[in-house]
Amino acid sequence: MSTSVSPDVHRIWRGARIPLALVALIFAAGALLLLGRGEQTHGALEPGSYEPGGAHALAKLLADQGVDVRPAHSMDEADAAVREDATLLVTQPDLVPAKRLDALRQHAADVVLVTPGAPTLQDSLPLVHPAGQSDVATLRPECTVAAAVAAGDVTLGGVGYASPGARSCYPGEDGGGTLLQLADSGGTTTLLGSPAPLTNARLADEGNAALGLHLLGQHKTLVWYLPSIADPGLDDTRKSIFELIPDGWYYGAAQAFIAVALLALWRARRLGPVVTEPLPIVVRAAETAEGRARLYRRAKAADHAGETLREAARTRLRTVLGLPRDADAAALVHSVSERTGRPANEIGAVLYGPPVPDDPALVRLAGELDRVEREAGRT
Repeated sequence: MSTSVSPDVHRIWRGARIPLALVALIFAAGALLLLGRGEQTHGALEPGSYEPGGAHALAKLLADQGVDVRPAHSMDEADAAVREDATLLVTQPDLVPAKRLDALRQHAADVVLVTPGAPTLQDSLPLVHPAGQSDVATLRPECTVAAAVAAGDVTLGGVGYASPGARSCYPGEDGGGTLLQLADSGGTTTLLGSPAPLTNARLADEGNAALGLHLLGQHKTLVWYLPSIADPGLDDTRKSIFELIPDGWYYGAAQAFIAVALLALWRARRLGPVVTEPLPIVVRAAETAEGRARLYRRAKAADHAGETLREAARTRLRTVLGLPRDADAAALVHSVSERTGRPANEIGAVLYGPPVPDDPALVRLAGELDRVEREAGRT
C-alpha cells in the first residue's frame, strides 16, 4: 500500500491565497490611482500635465475659482474658443504667425504671452523690444500692476522686456521687466519672461500662485492655447528651405559660378594636332587574314566566311567597273558578264549564290571569285 505525498487542491489554495490577495490589492490600488488622476497629458505648461514643467496645479486652482479652463492645442480650437469676455494664454507665441496672433488678441479681453521672441515682438508688438536676459530667481514687483502687487515676490527671470508707456515689473539683472503689461484695446497684453511661476514645480513658491490666479483668472473663461509645430492650422506659414536661404547666398553662389567658369576658360588647354605614335609591333595583313580564317574554321562558319569573301569581291568589282557603291546585284552581274564574256547566270551564282556548305566548297568559291576578278580586271 502506497501513500500519496503530492499536495491536494485545498492545500495549494491555502498556501497561495495570501500572495494572490496581495497582488490583487496592488492592481486594484493602481487602477484606482489611475482613475482618480483622470486623463493626463504631457508637455510644458500643459494644463493636464502632472510633470514639473506642466501646469495642472494652476489649472486646478483656476477651476476651483470658477474659471472655465479651455485647453486649445490647435489654431482652429483657439479660434473657436476665444471671445471678448475671455482671457487668452499663449504658451509659445513664436509658433503662431503674426496675423493669426493679432486676430486672437483682438477677440480676447486680456492676453498673456509667455516668452515671446524678437520676431513676434517685431511683427505684433513693434513698440516692445527684448531688454536682456537674467536667471530665474525670486524678484520683487517694483511696479503698480495689480496682479504683481497682489502676488508680491515671485519666481521670475528669463527674458526682460521694455516699451515706452508700458508697466514693467520684476526687473531682471539687465533692468528689463520680466513681466511687462501693455494697455490694449479694451484690455491688456501681458508678457512673461519665463514660464516658471506657472509650473507645477514652482507654483507653491513665493507668490507664484497668486500671480497666476490674478493674471489668468480675471474672466470666467480662460483659453489656454498651446501651439505646436504639428498644428495643421499653421501649415500655410511654413517656408521651404529655399525660402529660408538669404538673398545674399544666391548672389554669392552666382558670383562663385562665374568665377569658376572664368577660371576654367583660363586654365583650359586647346587641343593640338593629332600625335602619331609608332606601334610596338607590326602585324602583317596576311597574318591577320590567316588568324581570321582559323577562327572561321574552328567555328565551322564556312557560310559566313564565304559571304565575307563574296562581299569583298563585289566591293572590288564595283570599283574596277566604275559602278557606284550602292549598285544592285543585277547591275553588277550584268557589268561583270559583259566585261568577262561569261554568262550572267554563272556570274550571279559566283557572286550571289547559296551559302557555302563546307570547307572544300569554300576553297572552290575562293578560286572562282579570284578568277572572276582577274577576268574583269583585264582591259
